[in-house]
This record gives sequence, C-alpha cells and structure tokens, in this order.
Amino acid sequence: MSEIPFKKPELSDRREILDCLAGQGFRGCERTFANIYLWARFYDLVWAKVEGTVVFRSVFDGKYSYTYPAGNGDRKSAVERLLKECREHGHVLQFHGLCRKEYEELEQYFPRMFEITWPRDVEDYVYETEKLIHLSGKKYHGKKNHINQFKAAYPDWSYETLDDSNVEECFQMALRWREFNGCEENPEKNKEMCVALNSLRLQKELKLQGGVLRAGGEVVAFTMGEPVSEDTFVVHIEKAYADIRGAYPMVNQQFLEHEVSGYKYVNREDDTGDEGLRKAKLSYHPAFMAEKGTAVLKGEHV
Repeated sequence: MSEIPFKKPELSDRREILDCLAGQGFRGCERTFANIYLWARFYDLVWAKVEGTVVFRSVFDGKYSYTYPAGNGDRKSAVERLLKECREHGHVLQFHGLCRKEYEELEQYFPRMFEITWPRDVEDYVYETEKLIHLSGKKYHGKKNHINQFKAAYPDWSYETLDDSNVEECFQMALRWREFNGCEENPEKNKEMCVALNSLRLQKELKLQGGVLRAGGEVVAFTMGEPVSEDTFVVHIEKAYADIRGAYPMVNQQFLEHEVSGYKYVNREDDTGDEGLRKAKLSYHPAFMAEKGTAVLKGEHV
C-alpha cells in the first residue's frame, strides 16, 4: 500500500476540501477552510484524500495527530490506512477535534481500541445568534449597557460591511492594535495577529465575511468569519481598541445583525484555558459547547 500523499493546503484546494466537509454537521471552528489554511504553517498542517475522505494531519508536541476522516468515502478503510502508516513509521495513531458523532463511529468500527478525553480548554462556545443580536432580558443587561455607552460617547458611529473600500484601514488598525498590545513579545499573540493580518489580506480569496465599526470616522473595530455548516457561522477574528468602551460588544452585535442573522448559531471559538477569556465568553451565555475529543490508540493495539 502506497504512502498517503499528505500536502500543504493551497487556496486552490478550497472547493475539494469543503466538498468533503459539507453536510457532516460539524460545528467546530477547525472544520472551516480559512482556519485550516491560515493556521497550517503554525501546526505543520497537511491534508490528503484517503479512501474518498479528507484527513488533516498536524504536529502537536512533536507528535502526529489526525482529524477523523470526513466525507462520504470509506471512513473505516481510511482509519485502517492511517493505522498502517503510523505503525510503519513508529507513531501511535491519535485523533484530535473529534465530535461525539465521530467518536461513536470510531468506537463502532474499532471497539475499545482508543482512549478518549474531552479537553475543556479547546471546546468552542456556540450561541444562539438571535439572542446575541437582541440581547434581551436581565442576563444581557450589562452587554446592552456597554453598547448604549458606546452609542452615547460616539453619536457619529457607523457600521460597514468589510470590503475593498475599507479593508486597508482595517489592516492599518490591526497593525496599531498589535503595537498597543505588545504582540511582538508574546509568541501566541503574535501568531494570532499574523492570522488576523493574513485574513484581511486574503479576505476575498478565502471568502471571509466581515464587519467594520467606526467612531469619529476612524475604524475602531473589525471582525471576520465564515460558515462551518448550514446553521452555524464561526467568528474567527474580532479586534477592537481597548480604550473605546463598548467597541467589542458593539461590533459583535452589529456584525451578527447585518451579516449573520440567517444562521441559527454562532461559534465564537474556544478560550484556550485563559481565565479572563473564559469569563468573557461565558458572560454571553452559550447555548452549548462544541466538544473536541482526543482519541489515542491504546498500548495493546500499537
């Protein structure tokens, strides 16, 4: 059996990859093309067609880790090929980012062969879009207050769809945001900003949707994302100046109202285990968390 032909994702691969991911009911942010393409170089991510499915391989802590085969091909045979390749190269087969449905299928095909864990730090926060647009009721009172304070402080505020007319201003705002937030001294923040800047640079090629918030005629916040399924939209990037009170909740609410209202759910990604970020994401009251399991082949099967 020949070696699986893994390769780096290119912009030209978008349609082929999305065709395999479509209709699978995924809600995790990693199953979007922009996320795959933009983060590939940071995780040595490569992909391949295996038995009519699509599989992604990344490197975590020096070890190979795969996504569960996606698509309408022969997923059981695809896992068998991955098992064979790992054994030939002395690796232990590991899957990451599994949803419950995928793990149940893996367990059905290979009973008790894999040890599963469900790390809390990588779970995505998924919200009901309508609730984040209207922010009705007592539990959203604080968010509504921040938005009202923004409107009162900047009566000339405006919202725009991200396009050719304002993308360069967003790029310059992002560069200033990077400087203000000390990203050059923080490797993780720097990676995130590289992704944000490349998202703007390749917005049309990646077919990302975005929104722009102005105050005093200047761009003070922008946000970008893309659909992951028929009913779920993922917000990948959201940047606002910290000294513009209410800019974050305002750009979030406006973007959802103008660009995302057709989707039942909005995924605002994980919190990476950061306590401040966790508190902020919980304050929007998620409808549910998109779990992402890690399944490792048990020792007796290696």
